Amino acid sequence: MTLLHHAFADLPAPRPDAEAYARNLRLALARSPRTRDNYEALQRGSRDETVAHLPTKLDFENVSRCNFRCAMCQVSHWESGRRAADMRFEDFARIIDELDTLVEIKLQGVGEPLLGGDAYFRMIRYARERHIWVRTTTNASLLHLRDYARQLVDSGVNEVQVSLDGASREVFEAIRHGGDFALVTGNCALLNRLANERDLLLTRMWVVVQQLNAPEMTSLVELGSQLGFKRITFSLDLHGWGQDHVAAANRELAVSEAEVLNRAFLALERGTELGVEVTYWRNTTKYDVHEPSRLCPWPFERAFVSSDLRVVPCCMIGNPEVVELGPALDFATTWNSEAYRAFRRAHIEGRLPDACKACYESAPDKNKSLG
Repeated sequence: MTLLHHAFADLPAPRPDAEAYARNLRLALARSPRTRDNYEALQRGSRDETVAHLPTKLDFENVSRCNFRCAMCQVSHWESGRRAADMRFEDFARIIDELDTLVEIKLQGVGEPLLGGDAYFRMIRYARERHIWVRTTTNASLLHLRDYARQLVDSGVNEVQVSLDGASREVFEAIRHGGDFALVTGNCALLNRLANERDLLLTRMWVVVQQLNAPEMTSLVELGSQLGFKRITFSLDLHGWGQDHVAAANRELAVSEAEVLNRAFLALERGTELGVEVTYWRNTTKYDVHEPSRLCPWPFERAFVSSDLRVVPCCMIGNPEVVELGPALDFATTWNSEAYRAFRRAHIEGRLPDACKACYESAPDKNKSLG
């Protein structure tokens, strides 16, 4: 690991509220002996191509469409900003019931989940009734409609990540095409006010760092504080979702590591002054093909279910047209299918699939990969 990577590793990473998460986990594991036994098996789990336990975490993409065309997002490369039909509540519930091993889900994939309307809120409530920890993400553009902000706070959701990629109208709207800075920031303030009225540590502002907004990192902390955010995470990954053309476009938007690192510590210092928790997300400090303990855990522990009910390896791909491992409605069979076992075997043997190389510090032919 280089000195620069060591410095990035010193930046704090986002974590859920530890006490609340532990309390919820105890309730989830008490649902049934099978839930607890599976969770304990995962904690003991090894990196084998056949996995004895089922996932305890899963990502659900309720919609694969968006009302924005963000500069760095694969949705902007899709015709009409839509890939497939929305997930039906009934199918979501069927997968939740089959996988009674789940203790945590993320309810959002590649798109704006609030476009799912009532079905989206039903999904949150259905999971929360089973003490499943629910994290979701929104671009905050629709929270003023149909009392959505209050519905979200009242749904029981555990964490809402709100994407806000500019501290000024010019930068925000240049990155989030189709967004209205005044509307989005107003909706953020509304959501935080409602959460604070309930004394809920609910929201996290999420910023994808790139050339346009890197100079605003400290200003973004200040804006977040003004809007009522108590937690802000800067994502330092601009990836390509396993696709050459998206990765090439995003390389043009990326900022040098040295510049990001300098601004990251300034933003961290400003957050301390304002009483805002500032953290950083960076995938490539985690995984290394030469160290078995540092293989990506997703193939062995977790998966992504697309809106059209296909299993994708992870949220960093988030698209079954790039990599699909099988049907989601027969998840237990798909989980140890030949396709899944071959995918895991490739990781174990250091023959990373091309779509995975961008997430590794050290990978064969990384310079030719999608990072």
